[in-house]
Amino acid sequence: MSKQVTLTINGKQVIAPEGLSVADAAKMAGIDIPVFCHHPKLEPVGMCRMCLVEIGRPVRDRATGQFVMENGQPKVQFMPKLETACTNKVEDGMVVLTESARATDGQRGTVEFLLTSHPLDCPVCDKGGECPLQNLTMAHGPGKSRFNYDEKQHLAKMVPLGELIYLDRERCIQCARCIRFQDEVAGEAVLGFDERGRHTQIISVSEPGFDSVFSGNTTDICPVGALTTVDFRFGARPWELKAESSICTQCPVGCNTTLNTRREAKADGEVVVKRVMPRQNEEVNEIWLCDKGRFAYHYTEGKERLTRPMVRKEEKLVRASWDNAIKAAAEKLTANKKDFVALASGRLSTEDLFNLKSLADTVGGEAILYSDMGGGELTQVVGVGAGTNLGKMGKGDAILVVASDLYEEAPIWWLRIKQAADRGAALIVANPRQTKLDRFAKYKIHYAYGDEIKTIHDFQKKSRIADEFAKAKNAVIFYGSEGLGVNGTSALASACADLLKETGHIGGANNGLIGVWQRANDQGAFEVGFRPVADLEKALKGKAVYIVGADPAGDDPNYARALKSAKFVAVQDIRETATTEIADVVFPAQAFTERDGTFVSGERRVQRFYAAVPPKGDSKPDYAITCMLAKQMGVILQGTSAAVVFEILAHSVEAFNELTHETLAQVREQWPIVGRSDLYYGGATYENTRGMGVQLVPLAQAGGSVKIQKVRKEAALRPKEKELLAVPSNKLYDRGVTVQTAEFLDGRIGGLYVSLNPATAKKFGVEAGQVVKISFDGAGGEAVVKIDETIATGVALIPRGMGIAIHEPAIAKLGGKVKS
Repeated sequence: MSKQVTLTINGKQVIAPEGLSVADAAKMAGIDIPVFCHHPKLEPVGMCRMCLVEIGRPVRDRATGQFVMENGQPKVQFMPKLETACTNKVEDGMVVLTESARATDGQRGTVEFLLTSHPLDCPVCDKGGECPLQNLTMAHGPGKSRFNYDEKQHLAKMVPLGELIYLDRERCIQCARCIRFQDEVAGEAVLGFDERGRHTQIISVSEPGFDSVFSGNTTDICPVGALTTVDFRFGARPWELKAESSICTQCPVGCNTTLNTRREAKADGEVVVKRVMPRQNEEVNEIWLCDKGRFAYHYTEGKERLTRPMVRKEEKLVRASWDNAIKAAAEKLTANKKDFVALASGRLSTEDLFNLKSLADTVGGEAILYSDMGGGELTQVVGVGAGTNLGKMGKGDAILVVASDLYEEAPIWWLRIKQAADRGAALIVANPRQTKLDRFAKYKIHYAYGDEIKTIHDFQKKSRIADEFAKAKNAVIFYGSEGLGVNGTSALASACADLLKETGHIGGANNGLIGVWQRANDQGAFEVGFRPVADLEKALKGKAVYIVGADPAGDDPNYARALKSAKFVAVQDIRETATTEIADVVFPAQAFTERDGTFVSGERRVQRFYAAVPPKGDSKPDYAITCMLAKQMGVILQGTSAAVVFEILAHSVEAFNELTHETLAQVREQWPIVGRSDLYYGGATYENTRGMGVQLVPLAQAGGSVKIQKVRKEAALRPKEKELLAVPSNKLYDRGVTVQTAEFLDGRIGGLYVSLNPATAKKFGVEAGQVVKISFDGAGGEAVVKIDETIATGVALIPRGMGIAIHEPAIAKLGGKVKS
């Protein structure tokens, strides 16, 4: 714990950590000092001068260093000029006056100066109603301006910094919050100042413009209406919006969000989500979101939403009542119990997955997780301990990231690991190719695809890297699915778990294994007993399949063929998909925006989300649909509410035994203090009032016996002379159902491509931009060639979810160019 100092602010004695700024110390004590450029997550710069205060310091005797006493008290000497509260650190005996005549006059002058060139367009400004400048003008500004309106600058009002963020140059007050966030927090200095003096303006210095997956955060911390998102610009007024707490569904980080909603005339009077905002949870996403989590929520709406049950009659799907649809599915599934397969993805809530697994177990069926990644049973044993907070990791700690491009797979983890490295943590990045995290790594290991297990085993041999990892106070391993399938990731997880056990980094906070899963609740699926299979096509052929929250037919034509040969297919989803098109019965499910539930993050943190908008049509929660189907099949499950299902889950699954929806809704005091009452300080982020979640205790922390089951590693594939090794990678913006519905993300999604080393491209006679045919294991397709020098020769890197179905490494043939 840092040393505490005692100072006085406006006559109130305040105790604060040494090194804290006066502005932050005042905030901790409940005293507001107005700021524009200062933000508690950024380094102070003192640019705007809004926080001008009087500061007195105790006089010290130069000879002894002791305080000079006067009337029994330390003598305090004030500086002749006002000082900025954001750049001055607290000291013992300091006296601060924030409301004196001199201080208020200085603050008033700053506001008046800022308004000299600020447009008077509050009635049409997106920030109106949640604008720090507006609020501080009312509190500290002059009643009227002494400057002529004709002298105001008139600048461009809609300048695209990138495809997602617009800049209104007239409104910008040059506080540099956006520039500093991108540089200090995101580590991507893609914004800067151009020109000088009154002509200073914000510009993008990257190509393409504002090339960062964290761009939306700049609109949250912008203290004026200068930065707006393409999604929300002129969409609604803040005071019209209602707010409900939720959890991001795009990746395993589990970012806390707030859904802003309102009734919309152009949506035929329905209540719709207008924007997604961050909700503070310093142990998860702090106050940040990635752009995918912020903008890719539109899959929950649109004409493709399923609103009524459907049954196939005479080769066509026709609408049916719930009773008829349930009876039709139950009859077929009951008749084929021995071939019953429940296929579900991590898009479902924990309650949904629990009911589905309970049904499969009761009828003797198989519960399969729709994923290319295994190893979740090991994170239950040696996962990170309860109390883990990446924000507390730093000097003396170690973090290993293996087979994962976190920037593309879990950006907020990327951000927090980068910050841990900034604080001194030894970051080790092991990947076959270069990733954006390499820039912040102390050690970089580039291995050949197929050598993942060998790389981890080498850690157990004596080397400088292995020694530093073994001696670290705390150590966490993130493992992913770069170049791997179910079997490969399972073997990698086993090797990583063994390494953690051997080095003593299990059973405690900030120690253990984290899987970089493909979906938000894959960990929750493992917790209730789902497991992926290496050959899903084989597992589906000739079976009676109940598919929930997955689109296998749309992802892989081999899966589509397998389902067409199935005895029966029931599909439960929120949208029309390629899989619903071939189903015998279709059940319309509610989106996460329309119901309550829980997700389990990759850090095994169980978190609640809440209903924000009314359900579409006759759709129902997944757990309730499964309950109805089970009852018709003679199985009794609960489906009255998510809370009731969770209560049964908590009694059935040991790791959840102490949990209830109420405990998950508890909150704790957090720093920095953010909220909607003082937007100028922390930005537009929402305070967390609906729950920070609870981490599950892994077996190693609970005192159980830890046995790491060895997984047999298959021999690495090596291509011959005229062959390539096709390997899968993960892409943040893909053509998956949860992303492609956000039209303004099209530029970031892009087209299907295959990445080749320049030497490989030359060998096969192809060039960048050409369309080629690539085939492997009965799959393949056409893709544009992309040249990447960081990829090994003989390798073809193919992104998942972009049009070519690839689940694991495969020997491939390149058919030559189709066209340029």
